[in-house]
Amino acid sequence: MRLVIAAVGRLKAGPERELLGRYVERAGQVGRGIALSAPELVELDESRARRPDDRKRDEAAALTAALDPRLLIYALDEGGKSPSSEAFAADLGRRRDDGAAGVAFVIGGADGLAEEFLARATAKLAFGAMTWPHQIVRLLLAEQLYRAATILAGHPYHRS
Repeated sequence: MRLVIAAVGRLKAGPERELLGRYVERAGQVGRGIALSAPELVELDESRARRPDDRKRDEAAALTAALDPRLLIYALDEGGKSPSSEAFAADLGRRRDDGAAGVAFVIGGADGLAEEFLARATAKLAFGAMTWPHQIVRLLLAEQLYRAATILAGHPYHRS
């Protein structure tokens, strides 16, 4: 099953990008044996519109255009659910086993995601109630995808 991390904004070269790359590579190595792809990274430019609603609308349109319509959308949103790592892995495994083409995990811009985009999402996820910089959210997500792959593979990386 194809995994995509789609984000508004570009991650600069540096330790964050290096660590992200490591988790993407690890997820791909473990995922290969359990029918999960290495997460693909899709980065889009932030809208230059002046009003937040206009920026969110522009960014939602760009995200929609950039993503394969067969992918399920998991929106990262402060109002989303915060599943345990085991529940997250089980959900991915279930989607894979049900024949889903893939899942796109979508991180909005500084203003968040447009309500219309959120309404179309299959699921909404949150990494707790705190606000996180988008660079760190990508890292957290990539690590959780790696952790989910290890859980599904029965690897001892994750200890319950």
